[in-house]
Amino acid sequence: MSMLTPPGMGGKYRITGNKYPKMRRPRRRGRLVVLTVASVVVLGVGGWGTLQLIDVFTGGGRKASAAGDGTDCGVTAKASPSPSAKPLPQPRTITVNVLNATTRGGLAKKTADELKKRGFKIGDVGNATKQYDKKVKGTGLLLGPAGALDTSLPVLGTQLPGAERRTEAARKGAAVDLVIGDGFKELAKKPDADRALTELARPEPTPKSKKGC
Repeated sequence: MSMLTPPGMGGKYRITGNKYPKMRRPRRRGRLVVLTVASVVVLGVGGWGTLQLIDVFTGGGRKASAAGDGTDCGVTAKASPSPSAKPLPQPRTITVNVLNATTRGGLAKKTADELKKRGFKIGDVGNATKQYDKKVKGTGLLLGPAGALDTSLPVLGTQLPGAERRTEAARKGAAVDLVIGDGFKELAKKPDADRALTELARPEPTPKSKKGC
């Protein structure tokens, strides 16, 4: 048997010539295809995850939710004037009785003169009745009929801030009383009283919600 005869062939086959066949490893094409597909899948998943993170940090979720319900509307508040229940009277239409409930003399006349300069009509001027004489501890007491609670009394109250307001159901007529109390020093300064009158006459706006798209 020749040395070149492969074992197990029993000499049936011989290798002749001066060229020998080269032994090559089988190509692993299948493995390369699998690796390529796997790489593409990994890159795709990674890119999708990155886009999701960008959406989270840039507010993409808000846009998605807006697209989901089909609306992207905001609520805006619009102020609308609130008309008063009753128009406030002008000082010239209000008759004020100025009554002194303190032990200090001359307060009623002095106060009445100042109110007259500010446009109020002056009625009775003198001492308070026994019901209130020396019994008003604050700056003053404003008295009037039931209908004056939201009309004449607030207007008169701009001249004496802090004065108590009270109505008497059985009272007749439209005149109101300013009863001077122990804590009284003087009426409000005219610029302050005028400013208070302006604010009182101006209707307060009430917020009104409006939904727009």
